[in-house]
Parts: sequence; C-alpha cells; structure tokens
Amino acid sequence: MKRTPLIATLVLLFSLATGFAHAEPAAININTADVATLASLNGIGESKAEAIVAYRDANGPFKAAADLANVKGIGERTIEKNANRLTVK
Repeated sequence: MKRTPLIATLVLLFSLATGFAHAEPAAININTADVATLASLNGIGESKAEAIVAYRDANGPFKAAADLANVKGIGERTIEKNANRLTVK
C-alpha cells in the first residue's frame, strides 16, 4: 500500500492552513471606510465606528492614525491594537 499520496495531501493541507493563519488582514483607510468596515477593527463597535465617521465629517480627514484619539471613546490602546491595519492614504 502506497502512502505517498496521503502524506503529500496532508503536507499540502498543512501548508495551506498555516499560510492562511499568517495572512495579514487588509488595511483600512480611516478617511474612506464606512461604519461596517470600521466596526471590524479590534475594540471598535458600531457606535464607535459611527463616532469616527461623524468626527471625520465634522473635522475633515485624519492626518494620521493617531488622530483617532480625538474621537470620543477611542483611546491610545485601541489605536495600538489596530496599528497594523490603520491607514490614512
């Protein structure tokens, strides 16, 4: 009984599974993202996402991700947790 195809299949599945585990989540432009997209950030629910959009509408685009701290309810820790996903391009 040949086990080569079985082993090859297992190796392939393991490679695919670990590849997906290390995939980077897509960057979110905080100047153009909608409420649903912003709510997908760690520690940002729908109400905070709505506050971000309202702040952006009232004050113009963010110059840096750190400017999210100006939005009521958004703290430095929340910004740090999401730093690798935030962009203002």
